[in-house]
Amino acid sequence: MYGKAIELFLVNGSADSLTTAELSNWNGKAIKIPRTEITGCDRDDIKGVGVYFLMCQEDDGTDSVYIGEAENVLDRLTQHLRDYQSGKEKYYWNTAVIFVGRDLNKALIRYLENRFVEIAKDCGRYSILTKNTYKNTVLKEAQIATMEEFIDNVKILINTLGYKVLVPVPKATDDTVYLYCKGTEASAKGFVSTGGFTVLSGSKISDHTVPSLETQGKGYFNLRNTLIKEEVIKDGVFKKDYEFSAPSAASAVILGHTSNGNVDWKTENGTKLKDL
Repeated sequence: MYGKAIELFLVNGSADSLTTAELSNWNGKAIKIPRTEITGCDRDDIKGVGVYFLMCQEDDGTDSVYIGEAENVLDRLTQHLRDYQSGKEKYYWNTAVIFVGRDLNKALIRYLENRFVEIAKDCGRYSILTKNTYKNTVLKEAQIATMEEFIDNVKILINTLGYKVLVPVPKATDDTVYLYCKGTEASAKGFVSTGGFTVLSGSKISDHTVPSLETQGKGYFNLRNTLIKEEVIKDGVFKKDYEFSAPSAASAVILGHTSNGNVDWKTENGTKLKDL
């Protein structure tokens, strides 16, 4: 792996406003724009051919994303606003992250859209709002190679801009210290990871939640229900590795009640996380 040089430009002098991001020696560009700035925008680069991510947050606090493609991204984003206003679009997004490139065309962006949806689903960090993509786009071998390189660059830039939608769940290494969380009917295994705490596939959750979780730990209660709805947890068992934002979030979901993860996660010999 080599270092990457990224040029971030705050167009209006604020990180909360229009921002562009470019990698050295790449003809693509990332553009992050708040929903509130779409109608007043008249930039030529946003009118180009590209793919886009609409970043949303559900009522229960979970992250979701709509991934799309367009030959004129600005026109398509404006259509999204009109569809929401007319009631055709039910989700509300706060920010659009756009990726345009000099040599993109309709076939290429259809390929990119489908691949990004696949990757985002595999990562499992966001709920995916996109319903249909073009799965059978025919490209030359050289075009596929070029688009896969484009995808690698998008992964770097979108993560740099603060969205982990394309970041896979961390994997254990030879040096990983495993921790365990156990309770009534619950038995889970995981490890401290870059983004918080990762629970491993096969971990089992409690078969019930205490009433106080919904009131005193509503975020954890909602997260548990979302993971079950998304089938990250099925029949009480994690079907894939999942990274939580903190050890306490992981243990609360597993135990079904509010929890101090620094105490409830322990090594095989009983050492608490806080004592490591």
